[in-house]
Amino acid sequence: MTTSPDRTQQQSGDHRPDTDPRSLDQALRAAFQQYGDRLAVSDPDAALSYRELDQRAGRLAAGLPEPVTGDRLRVGITLGNSAHFVLAYLAVLRAGAVPFLLDAATGPAALAAVVHECGLDLLLQDPEAAPPPDSRAAAPWPGAGTALPTGPRRRPALRADTAVCRFTSGSTGTPKCIEFSAAAVLRAAANWTRGTGLTGQDRILSLASPANGLAFNTALNPLLLAGAELHLDRGLPTAGRAARALQRTRPTRLVAFPALYESFVRRPVDQDAFSSLRMAVSSAAPLRSDTRRSFAELSGVPLIDYYGAAETGPLTFAGADQESGLGLPLPGVEIRAGQHAGAPAPIEVRSESMGSGYLNVPGAFAERITPDGYYRTGDAGYLGPTGLHLTGRTDRVVNVGGRKVDANAVEAALDGLAGVRDAVVLEVPDRHGAGAVAAVFEADAPVVLADVHAHVADRLSAYQTPTLIRTLPRLPRGSTGKVRTAQLAALFAPTPVDPTPAGAPQEHSGGPRDDR
Repeated sequence: MTTSPDRTQQQSGDHRPDTDPRSLDQALRAAFQQYGDRLAVSDPDAALSYRELDQRAGRLAAGLPEPVTGDRLRVGITLGNSAHFVLAYLAVLRAGAVPFLLDAATGPAALAAVVHECGLDLLLQDPEAAPPPDSRAAAPWPGAGTALPTGPRRRPALRADTAVCRFTSGSTGTPKCIEFSAAAVLRAAANWTRGTGLTGQDRILSLASPANGLAFNTALNPLLLAGAELHLDRGLPTAGRAARALQRTRPTRLVAFPALYESFVRRPVDQDAFSSLRMAVSSAAPLRSDTRRSFAELSGVPLIDYYGAAETGPLTFAGADQESGLGLPLPGVEIRAGQHAGAPAPIEVRSESMGSGYLNVPGAFAERITPDGYYRTGDAGYLGPTGLHLTGRTDRVVNVGGRKVDANAVEAALDGLAGVRDAVVLEVPDRHGAGAVAAVFEADAPVVLADVHAHVADRLSAYQTPTLIRTLPRLPRGSTGKVRTAQLAALFAPTPVDPTPAGAPQEHSGGPRDDR
């Protein structure tokens, strides 16, 4: 550990370069050959050994089309949480193509934007999913529908070492496409395995999509490389459905978004469902401390909330005996933050699992990198004895006539407003085009502006107080739980748009904890 007067830095591990994108497929194939007939992946409809996984991935790879542009085939995978997703991912890697991993809940407009901006050649979707605009159905794929984009597309150049592309949540606009080298993916898996004690004897039930960093970095790749079992389950992850999946698979680890753990707390299930569990893992959105505590009391299992970002992979891990904070840095991770609660500072990180750039937003990733190679997360916090603690965001600033308003401080002042379950503060243009402080409330009855002003009168200055408000029965959230701020901003447009398009899941978050 090294320190500076106002910052704490913690690190673990060293950086190991690898520039061959095929090394990810090679490492997975070596694992499959080593573990042979051991169970690898299951869902309610299928169970595959490592040998079967290897063989079927090879056959599927042979059926992929040849690229027509001279570079590697770009395949978007938007399948649900099933063995078909795993097979598609492995087959695309085996074919020497690049998988672009997308949440199955990605809406048609966002999917069309990704196809256009990233130059995708082929989409693998759930059979019931409608192809995006400017595409046509293609030859069927086992367990999936296929679509060939036909409209005009950009074709930004992939980095030579890119093995996998994943996406940010898109909570602030079009999802950004993050390029990852094989080395980054393999080190993320190895460091998670080492830092959390994962072994080949573990059985993981993942109720998060493998497209999301939560499952991609803590279940899919680490488990396949370690020879453990991966159990998947589709459908809405309610407490009752999850309890049945737990009883069916008897896992040692559960991987899920915070919304499921909150569901368990609200609607307790038979404690026998947790009898085999040793650990439950959550991320991607903030986990309330009372949820963590209540779940542990209900299940007898520690609920681990770790810190990470879509761009960097997992960064911390908290032990079972840790009651607060997000844990200490994982192997291969360096974190700079404040030294204590009274002096938080911007959190900057560097990891062996860090992405290389945004394919569809050139230069934007580099802007977040410090001269010495740290990624600016946009979070603020400190590293204490129990690890990393978040205190807010550093880039949530509203500019009101040249005066800066901290959106976090405004949200804190709104806490406790009668009838309000949640509130999000953001900057929107007023009717003159100038920046204004706006708030969107989650409440059953419309919130009155006068009540807002009365509630914060002794806490905020006049220029910090929201002047524009909207009320929704439920804030729009992505599948990871992140609030979709772009949809909230659209509520203040001259012609407001519906913030909950058909098919969009409704779940909470903050900051880059998109991966987590």
